[in-house]
Amino acid sequence: MTRFFFAAGALSAGLAVLLGAFGAHWLDLTHPETWTTAAGYQMSHAVGLLVLAWAWTRWGGPWIRAAGMLFIAGMVLFSGSLYMLALTNITAVGVITPVGGLCLMAGWGCLVAAAVR
Repeated sequence: MTRFFFAAGALSAGLAVLLGAFGAHWLDLTHPETWTTAAGYQMSHAVGLLVLAWAWTRWGGPWIRAAGMLFIAGMVLFSGSLYMLALTNITAVGVITPVGGLCLMAGWGCLVAAAVR
């Protein structure tokens, strides 16, 4: 799991930089702050995955695995829905965003549980 979470974090961080630059320099967005928010949350949780890969070497177990999977799901749902919203202006996509946010918060909770168990 260490390599999986580390690779997922590194890939996601690289994509956050790429998408952030793409949104800032090549897209003419109606709401660029939405795109910026998506890239920022993606980057911060990509770093979270890198930390999680280190935590796996210390504690391992189901709490760390759950945290990693929740971070990945949260990034896809939260940042992904914001990217889609910024690109399409289809506000119905925004109903997915809170689900992604809940996944991200639950991931941090699982990481806390792993640390204190």
